[in-house]
Amino acid sequence: MMKSPLPTRLSGPAESPGFLLWKISNAWQRRQRAALQPYELTHSQFVLLATATWFGSSETLTQARLSQLCGVDPMTTSQVLRALEAAQLIQRIDHPEDPRAKAISVTKTGRDLARKAVVAVEEADTAFFEPLGSDNKRLVAMFQALVEANERADE
Repeated sequence: MMKSPLPTRLSGPAESPGFLLWKISNAWQRRQRAALQPYELTHSQFVLLATATWFGSSETLTQARLSQLCGVDPMTTSQVLRALEAAQLIQRIDHPEDPRAKAISVTKTGRDLARKAVVAVEEADTAFFEPLGSDNKRLVAMFQALVEANERADE
């Protein structure tokens, strides 16, 4: 038996959940980029626009709140929101309760685009995860558990 060139407990990368997640994530991101290309949105732009559309219908969103909801760091959130604002998909308006803050509001054009793009994203997800069949629900539950555990660890 050949000695491993790395000090690992694994027989190879195919046994590493992190490596597999990285490969799967890259493949999934390629699919998402292709699905969003007709809408001229990056995946980060889509996530922030869709989240703002979803949550903005029930609460006044600030940049900090949107960053928290998406799990996107504040600096990236700021940069992406500037691009969405330049494209007239969102606007920053005076916050109704905090004079120091701006509220993020999705424009009609932004809502219309989010509605179209979410269909493409969900179709891409369905095709990507189709090989899992009925295990898809189990995968989602495992993802939710990982998200919850890591959000607690980050507090």
